[in-house]
Amino acid sequence: MTRWPRRGRVALPSVAAGLLIALSLPPWGWWPLGLAGAGLLYARIEGLRLRRRLWSGWCAGIGCYGPGLMWARAFNWYGALVLILLEALFLAAAAGLTPPRRGRALAFVGASTLAEFARMTWPFGGLPLGGASLGQAGGPLVQLARLGGPLLLTAAVWAGGVVVATAVLRARRRPAPLRPAGALALSLVLLVALGVVAPDGGPPVRTLRVALVQGGGVRGLSQEQVPAATVFDAQVAASNSIGFSARPPQVILWPEDVIALDGPLAGSPQAAFVRALARRVHGTVVAGVTVPATGGRFRNEIVAWGPNGAIAATFEKVHRVPFGEYVPFRAFVSHLADLSAVPEDAIPGQGTGLLRTPAGPLGTLVSFEVFYASRSHSSVRAGAELLIVPTNTSSYVAAQVPTQEVAADVIQAVETGRDLVQAAPTGYSTVVSARGAVRQRSVLGRRQVLSATVALRRGFTPYDHWGDLPVLVLAAGALVLGWVRQRRLAQA
Repeated sequence: MTRWPRRGRVALPSVAAGLLIALSLPPWGWWPLGLAGAGLLYARIEGLRLRRRLWSGWCAGIGCYGPGLMWARAFNWYGALVLILLEALFLAAAAGLTPPRRGRALAFVGASTLAEFARMTWPFGGLPLGGASLGQAGGPLVQLARLGGPLLLTAAVWAGGVVVATAVLRARRRPAPLRPAGALALSLVLLVALGVVAPDGGPPVRTLRVALVQGGGVRGLSQEQVPAATVFDAQVAASNSIGFSARPPQVILWPEDVIALDGPLAGSPQAAFVRALARRVHGTVVAGVTVPATGGRFRNEIVAWGPNGAIAATFEKVHRVPFGEYVPFRAFVSHLADLSAVPEDAIPGQGTGLLRTPAGPLGTLVSFEVFYASRSHSSVRAGAELLIVPTNTSSYVAAQVPTQEVAADVIQAVETGRDLVQAAPTGYSTVVSARGAVRQRSVLGRRQVLSATVALRRGFTPYDHWGDLPVLVLAAGALVLGWVRQRRLAQA
């Protein structure tokens, strides 16, 4: 009779910890809840044996990724359930790698950071959505992205959790090691201050007038439910509303895959319209195009037309959405699930994402790629002076994925020191400053054109220089040091 109550004393607080982290994420998002959830998990696993630490971490993972990844039900309910249960294993691993007593503060931060890095990169390229770093886009910790990208933001959430838990325990007159928590608190304060004053993208080299075209329409419908012509016509109607007076836009950005063709782009009516639009404004038009390829596959491309109407640059999406744009192990999975919604696989592209256009060098993050710091890192290192995000989240009814995408926009802008503009067929379209301020955001489903003047920059942030390596080294060092301290306690 005591077995289940004992499990409940571990499981219930752990699930609550995960829920708090999930509630720090958009669209619910209040950033302090992420630290509170991390602190509750840190306090709960204290003194537990390995098996119970794993159980506690897995329960926390279910509490976190259950709401945080609930958007996956749009593809398949049981697939979403399997995804949540598997993603929760990463938090289970972090809790299991944390020693139960001495040294656990540093080890907890290191293990949780490394576990999130693994989740962001594996399997199938990883899944950053639902990660704790996205909950900090609206808080003061976001400036840490300039130093260490989303991985340092993740470490800050877990370090902040240790500080919160220690403060609460000591306020309740319960023993808690003050020295590591104090060191982590001081480190966070210093790092945030350093992030605020750290080099960003530098002063603007020039400005650019942009127009972000959102055709609008009903959300929550799949590509099979909305004819390609309807999507294209909506973009045309919105584009025709752009004012072409004395100062027309120098760049017009259309969303991802709003030009969906059954044949080649060259010679198509869609290409003819975009070519005429570029000539009309004497500017650069960038649009998402999907075209068929050999072997029952397709290409997801971003194409830029110059002021003369000729194609100036093309980029093919690198980071495809697993089970959305391609199906891993398709032959095997086809026996387990209906794959009619993903009848063809996208061909993976290559390259840094840099589009060299007449308007300037543009770093291109296509939809899902905005959640991956490596994509902007490579394009900025290659010379990108502005980040553009052509995206498409129209198949989601709720605002969960679009709002998490806006959070990713903010983090990308801060970590690279670049202004960022995003265009989506039904929203959100956004304009984000290099310091992470969302200057404009469209209304979901509405036909809109956002007009803005953005800056082009050439400077590098510390993260542009170093990437994730310093954070990974520090996280691994913290984990090792924590276990060394635990071993010494065991031998004493």
